[in-house]
Order: sequence, then structure tokens, then C-alpha cells
Amino acid sequence: MSHPPIPSRGLPRNLLIGPLVAVVVAFFGSPPARAEEPGSGALVLRREGAAPVEAPRLRADAAITVSGPTARATITQAFRNTTSEWVEGTYLFPLPEDAAVDSMKLVIGDRVIVADIRERQAARRAYEAAKAEGKAAALTEQQRPNLFTNAVANIGPGETVLVQITYQQSVRLSGGTYALRLPTVAAPRYSPAPPLVQSAVEGPAAPDPVPDRAKIEAPVLDPARHAPVNPLTLAIDLKAGFALGAVKSATHAIRVEDVSLSERRITLADGATAADRDFELTWAPAPGSEPSVGLFRERVAGAEAVLAVVTPPSEAVPAPALPRDVVFVIDNSGSMGGASIRQAKASLLAGLDRLRPGDRFNVIRFDHTYEALFVDTVSADEPNLAVAKNFVAGLEASGGTEMLAPLKAALQDAHPDEAGRLRQIVFLTDGAVGNEAQIFSAIATERGRTRLFMVGIGSAPNGYLMRHAAELGRGSFTEIRSVDQVSERMRELLMKLESPVVTDLTATFSEAADATPSQMPDLYRGEPVTVAARMPEAKGTLTLTGRIGGQPWRTVLDLGEAAEGAGIGKVWARAKIADAETARITGRLDQAGADAAILRLALDHGLTTRLTSLVAIDATPRRPEGVRLTSTDLPLNLPAGWDFEALFGTKSEAAPPRQRRAGLPAAQYAAAPSVPLPQTATDFELRALAGLVLLGLGLLVAARRRRLA
Repeated sequence: MSHPPIPSRGLPRNLLIGPLVAVVVAFFGSPPARAEEPGSGALVLRREGAAPVEAPRLRADAAITVSGPTARATITQAFRNTTSEWVEGTYLFPLPEDAAVDSMKLVIGDRVIVADIRERQAARRAYEAAKAEGKAAALTEQQRPNLFTNAVANIGPGETVLVQITYQQSVRLSGGTYALRLPTVAAPRYSPAPPLVQSAVEGPAAPDPVPDRAKIEAPVLDPARHAPVNPLTLAIDLKAGFALGAVKSATHAIRVEDVSLSERRITLADGATAADRDFELTWAPAPGSEPSVGLFRERVAGAEAVLAVVTPPSEAVPAPALPRDVVFVIDNSGSMGGASIRQAKASLLAGLDRLRPGDRFNVIRFDHTYEALFVDTVSADEPNLAVAKNFVAGLEASGGTEMLAPLKAALQDAHPDEAGRLRQIVFLTDGAVGNEAQIFSAIATERGRTRLFMVGIGSAPNGYLMRHAAELGRGSFTEIRSVDQVSERMRELLMKLESPVVTDLTATFSEAADATPSQMPDLYRGEPVTVAARMPEAKGTLTLTGRIGGQPWRTVLDLGEAAEGAGIGKVWARAKIADAETARITGRLDQAGADAAILRLALDHGLTTRLTSLVAIDATPRRPEGVRLTSTDLPLNLPAGWDFEALFGTKSEAAPPRQRRAGLPAAQYAAAPSVPLPQTATDFELRALAGLVLLGLGLLVAARRRRLA
């Protein structure tokens, strides 16, 4: 029997806040400097006391070489100063979440300045000093493993400078299909509000969930008012190492040139394209040529790095199917508007259709509030499924993205001792949030026996959040970029949920080796075992063991037979850095221990991390003494398929917005039951409530004075 839906959990809202907004703003801050957009769609900077000038422009070119299991990419960003001013430009840009960024060059005319890797604060100080001295300088900083900023100082009037970044990454393999992804736009992220100041009696306030929120924001252009900016060109040399079958992209029109049986050259069919969606390339081996074992090595700095990619056999006898408890969580916040919510709803409905008799399920939807359809999981019978399908069909996208509370609700296990059932969460979202650390911590501490399967929706999902959440939740990550992909990719995911996992995995080297991952994950059908290691010499054996469907599985690899590979050392170092970050999140390493390990690896291998940055500085000052330097953040496109008004509102703004709003009118909050969730990414509530506190204190003082009089 179905349970009645739980009432929607709303947010507390003081109705006196609205009339006090003007007073609060007057006391606590003024609007930021504005820009204007002329009818041409070009972005124009407006500075106080000066005529508006056109903002600098950006172009990018990506050149990627795939060599077997790894890819080497060079991203060249061209900053063009179209103004008559000396300019500093700052640009927020994404990279793959496993990108090992190891070099940067600044090119001015015929001068090439090669960057140094330094500790983050030292690199920032050097950049600021060079900027003040009028020297050309560039600074590349990591804000998240998949989100970086470039700052370029002292670009002369009418001048174009180039910043060239290179990185190494791994090629993904799942179900016999290889994939390479290049993010091209940093989607606007929702950041939960900082906690209110607490009194000494209440104890210290909770830390800000997104202390660096200003560093992950950028101006976002309304596609209804602006032509696309930041055009991208792309060329890929694909050297697979085996005879190739189909090579295709589900995200962009491409040209594929056959170079040999195992090599292709790929370019964009339309030439330069707007940077408004992730690029994805997939390829498969020709029939009969799929390698079962990928074993590669590279000698670096007197040692050898080894990478093993092994796909366990899928024809093992499956264990008896266990009944499942599946909690579907769907994001219906503003960033999911348009095509994304249609993809998410279609995906969830496909998941409901695959439930079997004996399974139980629930559905949770969230924006800045959340709502569970049933009190607990219910049987997957026709009446309950019909209620769920009607519920999903009626969802619309709006509001902020408060992901933490619904995640914790889904992780709550009412029957932790039911060993005879599998407990799984299917989480459908674009992941466009800034509080990843909170999400990871909750998964690590509250996952219990639950397996978490992340489904990335839309044109620019947050791959770092999605992939790492799935790893911590011992599940898997699936990307769905269009409605056309829903059927195929959900079928693959649901087969993983229904198939036995490869458990009890161990990797044992016969010789001394520093291997990663430190803890082997569970695997699902079609997923490979990937092990990277650093050792004095690639010799001896690597033994992999595990259980598939309850049956033992074992394979032994001769490391002496490893083929020569490129970039294996960088892949190993980046994976070790990720291990240290995971150990910090899960409490296996304290902050100091994790930072020390990360800093050592980053400096030894020249990698950009949250603790290290790349800085390039020209030796000779360029900007004339006394001439002003104008600073600007270069604007970004809205990701394809996103709804601008659902994110930022309908009010016409002179400047492109930077922060996502939470959503609904105040009256709708006032009528709803409360749950302690922050409402907005801005500090509006904090300022407003502070204003109310001051107002209350003023009234108390006035009353006391009247009594004394």
C-alpha cells in the first residue's frame, strides 16, 4: 500500500525582511560596478568617471594526442585586448577532473616566458609584484581539480597575448568503449550561504561551506542578449594502439580522417565553435581486436611508472540476484531547466521501469528544498510505481541547488542489518554546486552499506563532484548529455546495478612499488581494474585477485612485458594526490599530513594543485610608469540547454550576473513548513538578518531611554 507524499519542506522566511531590503543595502553595501551591452552583443566595461570600453576577448585552441591509455593536451588561450587601456584579464575555465596540469607558457609577440611551479601563496605574491611593476605576467591556479583560473597582467592596448597550458590525463574505459572528455565551459555553481554569526553562548559558528565562493564565480552572459563568446578550435591525434572501429562524438559534429588502422585525426566539422558544452569523443576496437590487458611503463627521473588496465571477464557465472532497495534522487533546481530536466526525468522513469518484483524504492526531489515521495522505501508494485511516475512527470526546474540535505536523507538506512538486500542510490544531477567538500564528507561518514551511482545530466556536468562521489560511494558514474542517450546509457547503468560487483579486489606487486589506489574499489560489469605504480624498475609480477559473482578470479601480469607509454608518471602522481585528498576527507590523514604529501608530489612532478600554482613573469617592465591598469573578469557562455531566467531571474541587469539565485517568491516560503537549509548563494540573508538584529537593538535602546526619561 502506498504512503501519502510527505509535505514539501520549505525554508524559514521572515516576512519583515522584504520591506527592510533597501535599508539593509544602504547600511551594508552598494551595488557592484556595472557594465553595458550594446545592441551588437559585445560586452562593454563601464568604469566610474570614464567612457565605456569594449572588454578583452578570448579564443582557445585545444590540441590533444591520445597514446593508448593516456592523453596529452595543449590548450592555447589567446587574450585580445580590444581597448585603449592597459588591462589585467582573469578567466575561469574547466579541465578534466583528473588533469595533471604541469606546464604553462606566456607568449607576447616573439617572447616566450616559461612558468615555474611554486607554492600557491608564493606564486600569487610573485604575480602581484610583477603586475605592480608593469611586467607581463600570468598565473594559473587550481580552484577545484576540474576548475582553474588564469590571470594575465599588463596586456597592452590592442595587444594579443597567448597563455599555453599543457596537461596529462587518463583515457576512460567502460563496457569496451573508450572515452575522452574536454570540458569547455565552467557552469555557474550554486554555493550554500555562509552560516549566521553565533553568540558566545551558542559556541563557534559552523565554517563557511564554500569559503572560496568568489574564486569559482564568473560573469555569465544571457544567450538571449549576447552572441556566444570564447570560440574554441580542436584537433585530436588518436593513436589507440589497436585496430579501431567506430570513432564518434555525441556532443559535436566532427571530421574523422583515417591515418592508419589504429590512428585517426579528429577535428570539429564546423571549425571554431562556442565554448558552451563539454566535448566528448568515444571509440571502440574493431571486432576481434579488443585488448584484454593494457600494461604500460615510462622511465621518469631514475624510476619507472607502471599503468595496468585490466577488464575482468564478464562471462562469469552470476550470483543469485538479490532484491534491491533503490532510492532515486532527482535534481529539479534552476540549473536543470530546459533539456536537462527532460533528460533527468526520462532517466528516472527508465530506472523505475527496470525495478523487479521484490525490489523496494523511493524518490526524492530537491532544489533549495527537498521532498521524499514516501516515508520509507515501498514495494515496486504497479500502484506505487504509478504514483512515482506521476510525481516525476510533474516536476519542474527552479530554485537553488541544496544537495547536502537530500543526499543525507537518501543515505539514511532504516534497515542496516538486512544483509539479504542490496541498497543503492541513483542520484541524477548536473552537480553545479560549490560545496563539494561537504558532499564528500557526508558520503564518507554516512554511506554504510549503500552504493551510490551518480548520473551526470546536461551539457556541462561537474565531473569532479560526480566521479569522486561515486568513488567514495563505491558505485559508478554515468554521463547523459542528450535525451537521445537516455535509453542506451541508463540501460548500461541499470545492468550494472543488477549485475554482481567484482569484490574483494587486491593488487599485489612481487617487487617493491608505491601503488595507487591505496584501497581497491568495487567494480561493475564492463569496468576495468586500473592500477598505477612507481618502482625502481618495471620487473616482477602484478597479481590481481577478486570475486566475481561469488566465484574467485585471479590474473597475473608480467611487468617486464609492459609497453612503452607516455605520461604514465604524471598520471601516477595525480592519482597519488587524489588519494591524499580522499584520505583527508575520510579522516585517514589529518590536514597537515595530507598537505605535506600533496605538496611534495606536486613540486616533485611540477603539477598544479590546490597548494601549488604556475606563474610566468617577464623580466622587463612594459606598462609605462603612472599609467593605470584596468582589471576585468572575462565573461562565460551559459551552458547549452540551460535556462538563464531560472538561474538569475528575469530582471534586466546592466552587468552579467555572477551568482545563482535560489528561487521562489517570499510568500511561497512563508506558507511552507521549515527545515534548516540555507536559501541562497549570496550573503543577502546574512546582511538582512544582521540589519534586523541592529534594528531590534535600536528599538531596545530607544525603549530603555524612554523609561529612563
